[in-house]
Amino acid sequence: MKYYNPDKPLNISEWLVLDDAQRKILVYNFHESIGAEFQDDGALTMHSYMHVVVENQIAANVDLVSETVTKLVRQGLSRHEALHAISAIIVEDIFDMLKGSKSEFCLKKYRRKLEKITAKRWRKGQY
Repeated sequence: MKYYNPDKPLNISEWLVLDDAQRKILVYNFHESIGAEFQDDGALTMHSYMHVVVENQIAANVDLVSETVTKLVRQGLSRHEALHAISAIIVEDIFDMLKGSKSEFCLKKYRRKLEKITAKRWRKGQY
């Protein structure tokens, strides 16, 4: 795999041949190529890794992730925006763990949030 475009479905077999560092570089390079603005290199790196997390879940066929991307795209988001919406759900849980409000990632809660999210809710900042 030479290029990554979050608006195109993955070639899963090509994606899975890469390690996470290589995947992050592809995502990072995509965002640089479109002139995406980030506060600093660390923010772009973290953003890129969140793409990798969601794309890895899609490639691994994690329950509801692909379906949620499809649903959000059908509702008017770009695939790229749909990946951001799912990333936001994950980041929210990670942030709660860092604050100490919860001790572990809850897959059941994650699934509920994936079921609940819509393009309309995402645009309102509700996920």
